[in-house]
Amino acid sequence: MSFARTKILTARCSSSFVSRLRSSFTVDTPTTNATTRETPRVAVSQTPPNPVSGKAKDPQRTFYRTDMHTTAALPSERQAKPTGHLPFGRYYADHMIDVDWNSERGWEKPKLHKLQPLQLHPGAKVLHYAIELFEGMKAYRGIDNKIRLFRPDANMARMNATAARAALPTFDSAELIAMIADQIRLDGEWKTLGVGPPQDAKLFVVTCPVGAYFPSGFQPISLLADPQYVRASLGGVGAFKMGCNYAPTMLVAREAAEKGCHQVLWLTGNNEELTEVGTMNIFVFWKNEDGDLELATPPLDHGLILPGVTRDSLLCLAREWGEFKARSVSERTFTMDDVKRALKEERLQQMFGCGTASVVVPVGKIVYHNRKAARHEVWHIPTMESKQNLMQRLYDHINCIHN
Repeated sequence: MSFARTKILTARCSSSFVSRLRSSFTVDTPTTNATTRETPRVAVSQTPPNPVSGKAKDPQRTFYRTDMHTTAALPSERQAKPTGHLPFGRYYADHMIDVDWNSERGWEKPKLHKLQPLQLHPGAKVLHYAIELFEGMKAYRGIDNKIRLFRPDANMARMNATAARAALPTFDSAELIAMIADQIRLDGEWKTLGVGPPQDAKLFVVTCPVGAYFPSGFQPISLLADPQYVRASLGGVGAFKMGCNYAPTMLVAREAAEKGCHQVLWLTGNNEELTEVGTMNIFVFWKNEDGDLELATPPLDHGLILPGVTRDSLLCLAREWGEFKARSVSERTFTMDDVKRALKEERLQQMFGCGTASVVVPVGKIVYHNRKAARHEVWHIPTMESKQNLMQRLYDHINCIHN
């Protein structure tokens, strides 16, 4: 939240929009003592309606302002307020709000307290897969010395929409707006948070024991292929191991599970090129249209695909065996139409994913959302029935190396 001294309205505002702005959340403040720069006592002149009035509280749905426990920072814990130039995002106010959520219990009671470091387990998903969101808005101090949040309802609506897309819990917007009002009472003269590269960083390493990536073990998995969802785009960061590539996939993975699938087969472009499967690279073993056996995986040169270590290892092994014709261990694009045609012509032998966590995983079914025909199609992939079990040989060889 940032604060600035500014005029509230301009001549370019329409009367209806002015009315809407004036109905926004407002805080009254007396004139600040310029010498001591004491935080003014503030009073709310307009509070969002209490959404729980007459209703039972439901922590699975939201947290509640009336449950918030407030512990103001002691005078000795408060920082000297900056003066002069205020670089965006360098200074943080004295207080913060935090609310915990658990899938079983729902939202815990909110806490408003002094600013302090967050305590996170080093294995927390936010640190590895960027399952997070942020929302930014401003509160302006007007020439009448009142502080007004600019359209906080719109920010809360956007925040809830982002939460839903990131598979994070949603909440009642009015509750958080009211809680932010309490925070402004304590931090009414501060400015804060901006976008920019970090000035500090920490590198850490953790270890953990693991079993099979999929509970079913070395069994074929099913994939949801829906071209409306895209994992990475040209010019983006799909080729890098960054958390922002994982967070947007969580909601799609949930939809895949609801359709009985284990993972998502990620497609790109109007021709629906295959890119990755879940968090794995994808391989097909088939007879190509020239009649030659081919092991193929999508190429890295488009910047959409993570250059997996297991992917590279499988390519090296297949090439070293010397059992394929020249250029038949290939890195090239292939589409859903290519896969469908290979199935129809009985040329597709196997399809499998690979990665550090999963090593090698067979694919047995694709649930394809054919958007042109407006229907879902179920494709059986004959990976486990193939007489030429290249996938198993690769898996066994990699395991021998591991051991």
